[in-house]
Amino acid sequence: MHTNPLLVLIPVILAILLRPWDSNNLFLDASKSDASDPDSRVLLLTAHPDDEAFFFGPTITSLASQSSDTELYSLCLSTGDANGLGEIRKQEFMQSLDVLGIVNGKRWVLDKAGLKDNFTATWDAKLVADIVRPYVLEHDITTILTFDAGGISFHPNHKSLFHGVSYLLSTLSDPPEAYGLISLPTFAKYIGPFAPLLAKLDLTVSLALSHLGYPISNIPVSVAGARGYLTAARALTQHRSQMVWFRWLYLSFSRYMWVNEWMEIPAMAIQ
Repeated sequence: MHTNPLLVLIPVILAILLRPWDSNNLFLDASKSDASDPDSRVLLLTAHPDDEAFFFGPTITSLASQSSDTELYSLCLSTGDANGLGEIRKQEFMQSLDVLGIVNGKRWVLDKAGLKDNFTATWDAKLVADIVRPYVLEHDITTILTFDAGGISFHPNHKSLFHGVSYLLSTLSDPPEAYGLISLPTFAKYIGPFAPLLAKLDLTVSLALSHLGYPISNIPVSVAGARGYLTAARALTQHRSQMVWFRWLYLSFSRYMWVNEWMEIPAMAIQ
């Protein structure tokens, strides 16, 4: 599908005017991890091919560009085969990760019974934990990134990953850190290139209040510059089978193309 290139150029031009070309990665700075730790291994856990580009671009591009010691992994738990496009979407997923810099041997897309793409189905938390566990242990993952309990778009498959990771943490003797991408109200999701400016102002105010002795919430944040946005946009457009007209609007105006804010996932209390 052809689209007006201004839909991509306008947010880039605004972003350059409002903030630097490069990204700000405050994710590992605000988490308990040390960004300079050569043993940092981050697993992005998603439900469907295209989640990695639609929602997590600012963090992945920031980690890839600024944390050369961080190893990035990606595990997608379904092929997104709800419309019979599973094989196509698997290939698009690999092409997207080529752009984002997650290499062969560190990326997987699964097709398991009980984990099918379905907007009405909630995946079992124990099943998710059982499937993810071997990847975490074999690759000695230190940080898991996934959705929060709201799932961003309220997709039940997305929300299931939060609960699956929470369950997983409770079963490991030395669990990794785990973070869920914070779901925002609808009005805040579509402020496009103004998102990094507002995020930067918020961080500046928080820093000032901290210096004055006021308690503040120190949540991990990744803020994309124009370079990071263009990389994430290029990754997103690898998912050609999904690029209907409103996806182009999403690409131009979604906050998640510019800013990722994170909350720590707690271990589930298993009875």
